[in-house]
Amino acid sequence: MLCCIVAALRRLPIGAVLALTVIFNAQASPAPSSVQLMQIGPQNNRYPFLVLANHDVQTASAQIDQAVVILHGVRRNADAYFATAQRLLKLAHLPSQTTLLLAPNFLTEADPGARPALPLWRKDNWMQGAFSSAGHAGITSFQALDDIVHYLSDRQRFPALQRITLIGHSAGAQLMQRYAVLNAQDETVRQSGIALRYVISSPSTYLYFDANRAQPQGFAPAEPTACPDYNRYRYGLDLAPEYLVTQQLSAQQLFQRYAGRDVTYLVGSNDNDPANRVLDKSCGAQLQGNSRLERQLNYLAYERFLSQQWNIAVQHPQFQVPGVGHSANGLYRSPRTVEQLF
Repeated sequence: MLCCIVAALRRLPIGAVLALTVIFNAQASPAPSSVQLMQIGPQNNRYPFLVLANHDVQTASAQIDQAVVILHGVRRNADAYFATAQRLLKLAHLPSQTTLLLAPNFLTEADPGARPALPLWRKDNWMQGAFSSAGHAGITSFQALDDIVHYLSDRQRFPALQRITLIGHSAGAQLMQRYAVLNAQDETVRQSGIALRYVISSPSTYLYFDANRAQPQGFAPAEPTACPDYNRYRYGLDLAPEYLVTQQLSAQQLFQRYAGRDVTYLVGSNDNDPANRVLDKSCGAQLQGNSRLERQLNYLAYERFLSQQWNIAVQHPQFQVPGVGHSANGLYRSPRTVEQLF
């Protein structure tokens, strides 16, 4: 009977499963589903966050030695990304008993799983680190990632944890690349003995450290009359979010910190369509390149340019998956990705 109930729950939409989870989660044992409510945040401001996971995230485990966190794209379909990542871990032969797989879900008020207790964002502004505007309001998506990383790196909860791999694809990679640049806790996590890695795959745009962009003659500031806001956040550091402003770092200091972080870029070799339906086509984005492939290669060249300008060593590996367009499945079910990441 129980197996039939579990099977039925797994066929339900994620919003319906969440509703049942909210009803039964208060005093009962963990819901018979990968959909869970993860309690994160500082003690005086705890809040639930919807995730999919292959272990009960509320239970401490001395077995978990690696955590893989994957962020969804613009459709906020964490369930699909969870399934993709499950296949990735199988291809990599990572043992499920010691590997925690986590797929957070950044929700809007209109999503089926939305509940008043959850942080809820307006449309797609979660991807740039904005504050939640409904439900548990006032939580930036950067803070949510901070709180998830802090939860995972708690030695009382996961004493054997050695590595956290944060993967973002498409819209999730836009958030992840900015988080990799802006967060202030990376070094603290690494000092505790936990390696922290960022995998940034196929975002529409990147966060630049100054006004220079790729030009035919090399990197130089763009003509502001054609695109006056091209260096404004989320494309550059002008009008940067409070999350960064409070750290009081110059652009050079910020790049130096980012250069020392474990960042890997990847993109499909066929992700080169300038007319792709969900590609950012604003003028600030167009100045970064015509397609996701070109924008990633331009950003790697930009890192080398800054390395020479500021005498800061940087070595962030990048690879392409042959024959793949803008597809999380194509990228993360490729033997080349398995080889490069694990």
